Amino acid sequence: MLQPRTRFVLIETSHAGNVGAVARAMKVMGFDDLVLVRPRWPDVLSRDEAIERASGAADVLQRARSVATLDEALHGMTHLCATAMTPRDFGPPTRAPREHFNLLLKPELPAQAAPAPEGDLAINGTLDSSQPQGVAFLFGSERYGMANEDVYRCNVALSIPTDPAYGSLNIAAAVQLIAYDWRQALAARGWGFGVQPATAAPHHADAAQQAGMLAHWESALVDIGFLDPAAPKKLMPRLTQLFNRAQPTVEEIHILRGIAKAMQTAAGRQRVG
Repeated sequence: MLQPRTRFVLIETSHAGNVGAVARAMKVMGFDDLVLVRPRWPDVLSRDEAIERASGAADVLQRARSVATLDEALHGMTHLCATAMTPRDFGPPTRAPREHFNLLLKPELPAQAAPAPEGDLAINGTLDSSQPQGVAFLFGSERYGMANEDVYRCNVALSIPTDPAYGSLNIAAAVQLIAYDWRQALAARGWGFGVQPATAAPHHADAAQQAGMLAHWESALVDIGFLDPAAPKKLMPRLTQLFNRAQPTVEEIHILRGIAKAMQTAAGRQRVG
C-alpha cells in the first residue's frame, strides 16, 4: 500500500486568521495540501492576518488554492471525511478519528459508497476505501459548519470526542487534532516522524567509576564522623544500592566526588580549629 495523499479542505471559511492557523497546524504534522472553497475573502491566502497566524508555515499558504466548487477541491481524492459535530438523521457513519483511521488503513475495510468527483477512480460505483489513494478532510464554515449535502457525499463523519457539555472547537484546533491522529495512524505503517530528544542521551558511569565514588564517600563520611569504621553496619551497601538505582552519569559522579572532597576539607579545617 502506498501512502495516501492528504488534503485539508476548508469550505466557506470566514476568518483569515483561521486559515493561517490551519496552515500552521498542518505543517507541524507534515501536511501541505490545503484547498479553500469559496472563502469569504478572495485574497485570504495573502492577507496579513493569515500570514501572521501561519507563523512559519507561509509555504503552505503559498501552495494553497482557492476554488469555486467542492468538486474542484476534491479532485483526485478517493476517501472523504466530513467533520460534523451536529448529529444527523441520515448520512455516513460517525466515528472518532483514531477509530476510523485504524479501520481505513486496514486492507479488509469494505468500500463505502460515496459520490466521487468526475474522473476519480471508483470501483463498481463505490470508492475503494480499502486502498485510499487520496484522503480529504472537509471542514465547514466557522459560523454554521458543513452543509448537509456536503456531509452526505462523504464516506464518514468524524467526531472528535469532547465534553458533551461543551464540544465547540476552533477550526484550527480541530484540524490539529485530526492531523495528529492521522499522522499517528500513518506512523504505525511507517509514515511518521520519530521523537527528537531535547538533550543528548545520558552517559552513565561505569562500575569502576561508581565504585571509586563510593570509596571516596566512605572516606568522607568517616572524616565527618557520620560513619563509624569500627561498626559500619549496612550504610555503604545501602548507598551502593541507592546509586545502582539512580544510575548516575559521569558528570554526576564528578559532582558527588566534589561533594565528598568538600566534606573532607571542611572536616580538616574543623580539626585544625
